[in-house]
Amino acid sequence: MPANVKVAAASAATTRARSAKGPAAKGPSPKRTAAISTTGHCQCRAIEYQFTGEPKWVMHCHCESCRRAVSSAVATYIGVRLEQFSYLKGEPAIYESSPGVKRYFCAKCGSPMAYAGARWPGEVHLFHGTLADPAQWPPTAHAHVTEQVQWFEISDHLPRYAATSGKGAKPMRKGPKRGA
Repeated sequence: MPANVKVAAASAATTRARSAKGPAAKGPSPKRTAAISTTGHCQCRAIEYQFTGEPKWVMHCHCESCRRAVSSAVATYIGVRLEQFSYLKGEPAIYESSPGVKRYFCAKCGSPMAYAGARWPGEVHLFHGTLADPAQWPPTAHAHVTEQVQWFEISDHLPRYAATSGKGAKPMRKGPKRGA
């Protein structure tokens, strides 16, 4: 679907969600995920995106491939269904890092933007660092901790998975390694 069509659909959905809310009420209100809009961009702002609703998941990935893609000890992703997502400005360049895997980046500034893989049809995995407000969606787990670099440990108490957390996987542990 062309970016302008995705943007129009996402804008219409956001407008409908806002108008459905009515006047602001005092006190806590029930969660309305359709009204939530999250934006992000690359470093130079040549590419901007948004998604509506809650993400499927938010996770730190320790696998070698993701570490190399971001030149860091860990990559943090936010998984979103394609129907929630649209580009507002620009479109990224694509690098096929392995069969069935596409990595999206800004051709102007080089910022890594997203990942899509055949193993996760209908999803885009956005780099958490591209979010306009990273505090909006904190990570909830760690993936591929068996590939984690030994000198790097995140001192949180989130579940750690040997691979991914999908399909009924059980965490290896919660929190950092003992003695870390």
